[in-house]
Amino acid sequence: MRIGELAARSGVSVRALRYYEEQGLLEADRSDSGQRHYPEPAADRVRLIQTLYAAGLSSRTIAELLPCVEAKVNTPESRARLAAERDRIDAQIAALVRTRDRLDTVIALSESPAGGCTWIAGQDVAAQERHFASP
Repeated sequence: MRIGELAARSGVSVRALRYYEEQGLLEADRSDSGQRHYPEPAADRVRLIQTLYAAGLSSRTIAELLPCVEAKVNTPESRARLAAERDRIDAQIAALVRTRDRLDTVIALSESPAGGCTWIAGQDVAAQERHFASP
């Protein structure tokens, strides 16, 4: 399939596909006229790359781990690397949960008339502007 079709099937831009190729994450054969041609499984690979990027992995880390992830065969080193990435993601999730919980607390306070937070209630716009303008 050509690059435009791969972009449509995988839901990423042509520019992103070219970047993945530059990073060694994706390979294409070239026609005599220089057009890229990708094998059918390329769309699945692109979706996997997107998932790994969304998890916060760098291009270099993805390039190192992708062969093991796709082959479902790994070494003790790759398992340790994958476990470290999983632990990093778990820490990010925990931090996000803490942030969400704090926001929930603020939301609950703002629903109470006695909450005492004029900023949230929007009663003092000038004070809000001063608050956010200060370093």
